[in-house]
Amino acid sequence: MDIIISNSSGKPIYEQIVFQVKEMIMNDELHEGEALPSMRNLAQQLRISIITTKRAYEELEREGFIESFTGKGSFVKAQNRELMREEALRQIEQSLNAAVEKAKTCGVSEKELGELLKMIYEGE
Repeated sequence: MDIIISNSSGKPIYEQIVFQVKEMIMNDELHEGEALPSMRNLAQQLRISIITTKRAYEELEREGFIESFTGKGSFVKAQNRELMREEALRQIEQSLNAAVEKAKTCGVSEKELGELLKMIYEGE
């Protein structure tokens, strides 16, 4: 499992882990029932505190992406496709909100922004 931590990111390390693991699950890079590295191993690999990996795993479990079993480890949970779609839509909405704010700041009109989105979506 390849997780890249950025010290220059404005996001806390545990959030970076959560985001990347969710992305791997939603992109079918991690499959139902697949074991995640132990909290200790992941902490060693990333050279971070075990408390940080524990917080990330707890968040992933709380959001229904993984399940943990004492003495066995943490595993990718069977995913509800509708839940995954909602998560993807939430992430898209966040990105679009940031783009709209940037567009407003730079004086880009709604029409121009719509045309730009259409060109990007169609791959031009």
